[in-house]
Amino acid sequence: QVQLVESGGGLVPPGGSLRLSCAASGTFYSIYNMAWYRQAPGKQRELVAIISRSKMTNYADSVKGRFTISRDNANNSLYLQMNSLKPEDTAVYYCNADNRGRPLTDYNNSHAGNYWGQGTQVTVSS
Repeated sequence: QVQLVESGGGLVPPGGSLRLSCAASGTFYSIYNMAWYRQAPGKQRELVAIISRSKMTNYADSVKGRFTISRDNANNSLYLQMNSLKPEDTAVYYCNADNRGRPLTDYNNSHAGNYWGQGTQVTVSS
């Protein structure tokens, strides 16, 4: 079992930055891919960014060049650096992890890893 706890959300003005963190506990050694998803009210869950154990990454087109996903395998942590934030980035952001060794291209808005955090709210507003 893996437990995921997100932190770092909050209220930020347009153009600002935030750094989300996800602390993992449990059998972390079994985790292959980790990702950040987000869901805004009334909208479908969206895959934001994903990173493999070997640190290969993929990003949603809407965040490319603004967000950076990273992970620290030694400290069982996942991060999302978000820069140049826009009001449309407002959502609950979820940490996701998978103990199945799947290629990154398998993941999308509908197909995610099997472990979830509780989510952290990010609000971009002036």
